[in-house]
Amino acid sequence: MMKTRTLCAAALLALAAWGASAQILIGQTAGMTGSVAASVNETIGGAQLVIDAVNAQGGIHGEKIEVVRMDDAFDVKRAGDNARALIEDKKVLALFMSRGTPHSQAIIPWLEKYDVALIGPSTGAMVLHKPLQKQVFNVRATYQREAEKAVQHLLTIGLTRIAVVYVTDSFGADALEGAMAGFTKGKAKPTVAIPADREKPDYKVIVPAIKDANAQAVVWIGSGVAVVDGIKALRAAGSAAQVVTLSNNASSGFIKQLGDASKGVIVTQVFPSERAIGQPMVKEALALAQAKGQAELSPAALEGFASAKVLVEALRRAGPKPTRSKMVAALESIKGYDLGGGLDVSYSPQDHSGIDFADLSIISDGRFKR
Repeated sequence: MMKTRTLCAAALLALAAWGASAQILIGQTAGMTGSVAASVNETIGGAQLVIDAVNAQGGIHGEKIEVVRMDDAFDVKRAGDNARALIEDKKVLALFMSRGTPHSQAIIPWLEKYDVALIGPSTGAMVLHKPLQKQVFNVRATYQREAEKAVQHLLTIGLTRIAVVYVTDSFGADALEGAMAGFTKGKAKPTVAIPADREKPDYKVIVPAIKDANAQAVVWIGSGVAVVDGIKALRAAGSAAQVVTLSNNASSGFIKQLGDASKGVIVTQVFPSERAIGQPMVKEALALAQAKGQAELSPAALEGFASAKVLVEALRRAGPKPTRSKMVAALESIKGYDLGGGLDVSYSPQDHSGIDFADLSIISDGRFKR
């Protein structure tokens, strides 16, 4: 009798061990707290819509997807440390949706060391596109294209006195290059270009510089709370200048933080409007959100949704018991994968750009409008 019990216990332990391993571990480091938390958590919510739906249907090749998330509080060093822990200690298959340009750059050495794919980094940095980063698979369009189009939009509607505020990190330098391309194409120059420290922007210097330049518009390149506080300081100083910021700030949380200061603010978007309910990807995402009791989507949620669809497609192509190298190969095999409504994602060994879609939406009275 004792022997039978021992054997049963051993069998149960074996089954438990098998069950624990019958899952696909994906790692994510991002600023789930800190200055970009609002948009990061919205992207996570959008991604989870896809992952939960897939898991409810039995997962991929019989294995459910689990995302192991580590908060880096939008700190570059922590992002790199988290990536190491996820890859070396947690043994994740791939990394997913890092946030921030210098933060994603801090992850790359670990990707290269272990041939781990990073899917859908939530940054449009050109440095992740060119030169080719073998393990990085972008989904969203580049910041340079967004900034260029933003400047062209302002010039087109007759605003010629345009100031540029740019954060002093790799993200700021990257987006500034795109903005300057827009000025060059429009045969114009910024009235003033003002650097802003990433950790402690000095609004007492920035805002007077904008006002002294008599700027009609400001292209504000920065992230989250830093941009919110800057816009509020600008309005408090009496400036009614049109403000444009990039899609890294396209979230409901960003709008809520702006409050009344959202009037006259434009946020570029790299995915269809979340209010375009006839658009197939938006329709699919909204149906899954409503099934969970969520009344609406945000631009950030759509980014997470799109990136998770790419992740799932790669897992399907990688086959049962995928390895890290199989994931890289599976991603490079994706050609013309439709996210919905003609938003095609394609990769190759020479190009990991994903899709290239950019639009402009306007925030007014705390709402995104066309």
